[in-house]
Amino acid sequence: MRLTKFGAKSRRPAGRAARALVLASVVWWPACSLHRRGNREVWARVDGRAIYRDEVESYCRARLKNGGDWRSREQELTFKLSILNELINHRILLDRAAAARITVTEAEVDDRWKQVHTPYSNEEFAKRLQQQGLTEENLRQQLREDLVIEKLLRREVTARVTVTPGEIAAYYNRNQASFNVPETQYHVAQILVTPAVDRPVQNLKRSDAASPSQALRKIRMIHQQLRRGADFATLAEEYSEDPHTVSGGGDMGFIPASALAPDPAIGRAVAGLKVGEYSGIIRDRHGDFHILKLLGRVDAGQRRLEDPQVQATIRRNLQSEKEQLLKAAYIESLRNRATVKDYLADEIVAVHADAERIG
Repeated sequence: MRLTKFGAKSRRPAGRAARALVLASVVWWPACSLHRRGNREVWARVDGRAIYRDEVESYCRARLKNGGDWRSREQELTFKLSILNELINHRILLDRAAAARITVTEAEVDDRWKQVHTPYSNEEFAKRLQQQGLTEENLRQQLREDLVIEKLLRREVTARVTVTPGEIAAYYNRNQASFNVPETQYHVAQILVTPAVDRPVQNLKRSDAASPSQALRKIRMIHQQLRRGADFATLAEEYSEDPHTVSGGGDMGFIPASALAPDPAIGRAVAGLKVGEYSGIIRDRHGDFHILKLLGRVDAGQRRLEDPQVQATIRRNLQSEKEQLLKAAYIESLRNRATVKDYLADEIVAVHADAERIG
């Protein structure tokens, strides 16, 4: 017989009120968890080692803007369960990498650091770290672990995937309609310079023209460097003011001819280029300056299996599909050999089981 705090018999709440009381416990449960180490709450263990609530919360903040706009507590916990599952897999993969003696150098970590830091000023970057509850040391450790896991998966997943000519042909036969191009498409890269101040500017040089005259001088300087043999993608990363393409060397992907029609100057310039050529300085109808490079072109009509680009596209698709399947199976195989305890999942199941019994 269960007694209340004052020794009286507890009464069974009825119906909806009972369910509300029990389900409400999900809200406060983590703070009352019996699985603790010091002041930190343990939400899971992998081979006896803890994964803490604050680790999960930190990853959640990194994934979400404004802390997450949850419609319900259940939606929030579902998301946190998925993050916790990722961290469990992350720990298992790190253990496997350690057993396989896979390491990374500080130079490799430095390169990855630059990639994540480059789009932001020092002040913006520090603010993002603070919002996510991270220090620079924490982030470097995360980057180091990510690199180790990438090396492991390249060796034990990617290197084991093969795509045969027969598989490419079968894929083409199943998906011929997707290789019918309705209109000419251009694979274009650009260097953009605008005559107004852009915030935040994301190119490597932190270069931002603030007036029409500055913009004209800047685009002329860039064009001159191209004529001297400078690499287009490098100049785009250093000087372009297009935040959407700067980190990819100005690559805009494939653009259908109809999308270029609204600005005749740009449309004519692209149509007149041969693959590998770059344009002169183009001023669009808004007053912005462009230099364009044609990386590729796909003419309208049915693309044949013999087309090297078609084969390359199919190979990439099949490679990706096979890698995703093998990666999922590989992680599950490692997980089967690990001892995993997910306390958060157990507690949520227990709370809802209590609710069902009371209801």
